[in-house]
Amino acid sequence: LFVHPDARGSGTGAALIEHVRAWAADTGCDKVYWLTQRGNHKARELYDRVATDTGFVHYEIDLAPTAPGAV
Repeated sequence: LFVHPDARGSGTGAALIEHVRAWAADTGCDKVYWLTQRGNHKARELYDRVATDTGFVHYEIDLAPTAPGAV
């Protein structure tokens, strides 16, 4: 989800999330979820209004080669 900075606070993000929620419900999905950065405070204000913070923090180990020719 990305909303141009000039449009933030206008309801665009909430409308996008609602569109995805409705589509997921209509197609039989059990849930909608996403990841965001811990410090993304403005977006998290919206997310806290429309969804449940599960308390999980995402970690990963990237196994893809990082440079040409890497093994």
